[in-house]
Amino acid sequence: MRQPGVGRGPSCRFQPHGLLMVSAPCNGRPALPTDVLIVEDDPIIALDFEDTILGFGVKTVRCAPSVAAALAAIAARTPDFALLDVSLAREKSFAVAEQLDALKISFAFVTGYGSDAGVPAAFAHRPRLGKPCTAEALEATLRRGAEERA
Repeated sequence: MRQPGVGRGPSCRFQPHGLLMVSAPCNGRPALPTDVLIVEDDPIIALDFEDTILGFGVKTVRCAPSVAAALAAIAARTPDFALLDVSLAREKSFAVAEQLDALKISFAFVTGYGSDAGVPAAFAHRPRLGKPCTAEALEATLRRGAEERA
């Protein structure tokens, strides 16, 4: 196993406690968040997002497969940006969205259901990415989120 911060770092893997932080060296690209939280229950999709986001030069990516794990991650350290899968295994991610909104943290929803995702009206203005999405769309969403925080 590679050490965090060396090479590309270890991949995001779900642990019994539901969360593992990974880091990669930052390549100095401006206007990207430095700490991204991915709330995604499918490990393959989470790994793909993580790999792509680290490739952009984001310093830290954390993954949480459930609402409880995501809320614990936010409590432990507030992210700069979050990607929220709307439909997790047995729950929706809206409680996480409410917490991020209260903390004024930028986030975007990710869904394979398009406009049928059932996002509450309070979050209708939030960006949405379809699954799958292009790397360009993901990067643009991250950059917009970083600009909102600036």
